[in-house]
Amino acid sequence: MTRQYRSRTNHYAGEAAELAVAQSYERRGYVIAERRWRGRGGEVDLITRNEDGLVFVEVKKSKTFDAAAHRITAKQMERIYASAAQYLENEPSGQLSNVRFDVALVDALGRHEIIENAYGLG
Repeated sequence: MTRQYRSRTNHYAGEAAELAVAQSYERRGYVIAERRWRGRGGEVDLITRNEDGLVFVEVKKSKTFDAAAHRITAKQMERIYASAAQYLENEPSGQLSNVRFDVALVDALGRHEIIENAYGLG
């Protein structure tokens, strides 16, 4: 298998994982505000909203939920916080907006598990 093929396959698998997670949020009454939103700090996979506020979602896909969880780094968390801060600049309540940071873990079978408030803030 060529490197280019693996890269393309991983890209499509990541998109499918994000779509499944987005649909899960929609079924729970959230509106998808942004997919793959890019700010100065980097990319946020999903930004959802409901009447309670905004949710910034990092989607991690791997063979198992545990393996996906271990792919989350402190640097990624900092990147998401920085991007979220930039995104909030355009919200009516700005930095005072009600926000939560979730992680969605996706395994090789396409099953997903959402960990709300995964970073302990919000």
